[in-house]
Amino acid sequence: MEKKSIKYIRKAKETVLQLLFPRRCPVCDGIVRPFGEKICLECLPKLKVVTAPWCMRCGKKLSEEREFCKDCIRGKHKYDRARTLYEYRSASTSIYRLKYSGRQEYGDFFGEEMGHFLGDFILNIQPDVLVPVPLHRRKLRIRGYNQAACLARALGRSLQLPVDEKLVRRIKNTAPMKLLNPAERQNNLKKAFIMGRNDVKLYDRIVLVDDIYTTGTTLDEIAALLKDNGVSEVYCVTLACGSGL
Repeated sequence: MEKKSIKYIRKAKETVLQLLFPRRCPVCDGIVRPFGEKICLECLPKLKVVTAPWCMRCGKKLSEEREFCKDCIRGKHKYDRARTLYEYRSASTSIYRLKYSGRQEYGDFFGEEMGHFLGDFILNIQPDVLVPVPLHRRKLRIRGYNQAACLARALGRSLQLPVDEKLVRRIKNTAPMKLLNPAERQNNLKKAFIMGRNDVKLYDRIVLVDDIYTTGTTLDEIAALLKDNGVSEVYCVTLACGSGL
C-alpha cells in the first residue's frame, strides 16, 4: 500500500509539473501532444531506429549483409562491442537541441528509448554499471549538464542498472571532434581522460553511454583507460551514429 501511495504521489507531481511546464517534443520542439506523452505521436516515426544489417563491432547501419563496416575491417577497437539507437540524420536536430539548446529533458525520452530498443543487448552483457562519457568541467559549466549523463540516468532507471558519473574524468578540453580527421582525433584525445576513483576493480563489465558515435575514438580512449585499470570488458551504447556503408 505504501509503494502504491508513493507511486501515486510521484505521478501527481509529474502531472502538476507538466501543467506548469509543458514538455517539449524532442523532434518538433513544440508542446507535446497528446498531453502526458514525451513525444508527439506524429513525430515518433521521423526517428529512424537502426535495423539489421548493422556492423557486429560498432553497430553502424550497413547497406548490405556483412559482418563488419569498412572502418572496423581496417582497424580494431579497444571496446568489445557497441550498439546505437538511431540513424544520425533522423535525430541530428534533436541531438543538437539536447546538447546546445538547453533541452535537457529530451534525455528522459531518449534514454528510455535506448532501454526499450537496446535493453536486451545491454542486459545480456550483465554489466556492473553504466558510465556516461564525461564532459570537461569548462564545457559542463557553460552547458549546465552532461547530455551523456542525462541519457545514462534515464537508461539506468529504465533497466534498473546503476550509473557511475564519477568513475572517469575528462581533464583535457578537447577540440570538437567533427572538425578533425582520424589522426587528429587520436592526438586530440591523448591523455584527455583519467580515472576519477581508485576502486574501479569493483567493476568487471562496464557499458559506456554517449550521444553520438562517429569513429569511436572517444569510446576507444576511455575503454583503453578502463581496461588498463582492471576492467575486463567494456561495451558501448550511443543515441545515434552515421552509416557504415
